[in-house]
Amino acid sequence: MEHSTLLKDGYIVLPDETVKGSIRIRGEVIEALGDIVPLDHEEIIDCSDCYFLPGGIETHTHLDLESMGTVTADDFKTGTLAALAGGTTTVLDFATQFHGESMARGLERWHEKADGRSAIDYGFHMALTEWNDNLKNEMASIVADGITSFKMYMAYKGRMMVQEDEIYEALEEAGKLGATIGFHCENGLLIDLFTRRIREAGNLTPYYHQMTRPPELEAEAIDRLETVVSLLHTNHYIVHLSTARGLSSVLRARERGNDVIVETCPQYLLLDRSRYGTPEEHNFESAKFIMSPPLRERRDQEALWQGLASGDIQFVGTDHCSFNFKGQKEMGREDFSKIPNGAPGIELRMNLMYSCGVAGGRMDINRFSVVTSTNAAKYFGLFPRKGILQVGSDADIVVFDPKTEWTVTSDLLHENCDYTPYEGFSLKGKVRDVFLRGNRKVISGNVVVRDSDGQYLRRGLPDVTIR
Repeated sequence: MEHSTLLKDGYIVLPDETVKGSIRIRGEVIEALGDIVPLDHEEIIDCSDCYFLPGGIETHTHLDLESMGTVTADDFKTGTLAALAGGTTTVLDFATQFHGESMARGLERWHEKADGRSAIDYGFHMALTEWNDNLKNEMASIVADGITSFKMYMAYKGRMMVQEDEIYEALEEAGKLGATIGFHCENGLLIDLFTRRIREAGNLTPYYHQMTRPPELEAEAIDRLETVVSLLHTNHYIVHLSTARGLSSVLRARERGNDVIVETCPQYLLLDRSRYGTPEEHNFESAKFIMSPPLRERRDQEALWQGLASGDIQFVGTDHCSFNFKGQKEMGREDFSKIPNGAPGIELRMNLMYSCGVAGGRMDINRFSVVTSTNAAKYFGLFPRKGILQVGSDADIVVFDPKTEWTVTSDLLHENCDYTPYEGFSLKGKVRDVFLRGNRKVISGNVVVRDSDGQYLRRGLPDVTIR
């Protein structure tokens, strides 16, 4: 008989309730939960006063991505190790189809990047940088290969931006297949105009990045997208929602009958535009916070927190797109438009969301588990193998200590980046142990198994009923 492990006397966090009990792992799956009598020769791990959480599912990363003349600092080896340390056991990365190539070639390249290098289980979304008949004809084969989510950009004119006719055709084809498309919602035409005018005026410091992407451009793009969707009523979702205006656009679309799913990110919940300083300051350190969409107002944070707690926003990804401050962000010292867009965050997602969400009184532990794992598993076709603690599911389990208090410093993290945007954050609660398919890889906060034994996940079709 396979070796068994008993996680004893913790609090089992389920979507709708939390129950005191134990969990037995046998092999790679959960064999039993509840009031369990230990077996002879069974490994017993005391988890008193700790929560049992389903392993985190990270919905939005860019690992080993070529962008703006450089490559992200984290590849699948370093990025997934960081994720593991922070309680994430599944990552969904954006395999990218670059201009002029097929989706099959983009997917092949991402398999080459990830195969034998990931410390956790992983899957791919397919990111499209254009739309044409060849890609349309290829979509069915990509879905058949277990990639049931795509991404399109309404920003980045001349590089990735698509417009309404292309969005319509892509949604139409995805709808026939039961797949979903995530959208980066910003008005790329106006961003391009504002960027040119601001640069021509000689305003080149990092402060001006945010001025090229005002919050109205997110809401406007959502409204435009939802107008197209209303003609088709197909699956779709919005990535990295950053504003209260954008959330209002989502709610209006739902009132009209559109079934829109929404993701937000920790940076839009916890960081605000004050990180960019003032126009008079010339502190290049603010380049660390250059991302798209940019950081917003504190009132936007509160609206997003309320949306998460109420069910208006369904899950939390990080948009982990790490560039080192030295040598990479510095590429834009003389021109903000040349600063690589993105920031790290994959390791801290679970800890930040617990400390600032649950301990901060903004949501209960059950909703925390739903927005960091369960909803993502359902929407991205991994449930019930992933995203829930139940008999027969993969033993992807986080033992979370709610009492530990600690301060974030970049030297504590496993991310291959020379800074963290959350430097100095005081947090309550910390990931203690992490099991990936029954293998205890993190013990007392330390990664003890660094094997790159993550499995590629073929995914089913989305469950659009999540809230």
